[in-house]
Amino acid sequence: MSDFDTLCEVLERMDPATFNTIIGEKSVGIIAGLSEITGDSLDALGIYSDFMLCAVAADGKLTEEEFVLIKPILDLVSGVDTTYKDADEAFHALGLDKPKEYKEAMDKMVDLIGLVSPELKNDIILVCMMACSVDGKISRKEKKWIARLIE
Repeated sequence: MSDFDTLCEVLERMDPATFNTIIGEKSVGIIAGLSEITGDSLDALGIYSDFMLCAVAADGKLTEEEFVLIKPILDLVSGVDTTYKDADEAFHALGLDKPKEYKEAMDKMVDLIGLVSPELKNDIILVCMMACSVDGKISRKEKKWIARLIE
């Protein structure tokens, strides 16, 4: 078994308290790092949101666990209390059920970020892996996308 597969299994089995602590701390650091790069905290939040949305869309499905993870972002962006039904409808309407181009764009973006800060790139990849694992399983499609981010 590879180190990548081992990390996937660890994330899939992580207890909720540890999961929330790690993703919270990493998210704050990622947004701060992106703010330094962009010079604008709103742009940084937008980039972070794109990574999170792409991570939950990587397999073309929005599970309820993934929705709970990204709900604060959706509520902030939309300005309303988003329901799972609303999010799922928007997910399909925006084409996130077929995210090929979105995944390619995020892969290119993480590569550019890695040129400026390899540590920030690693943190983004970890948070994306965590977002993919929130439903208890990192699918083959999700693993394939994450592997592309790592390259």
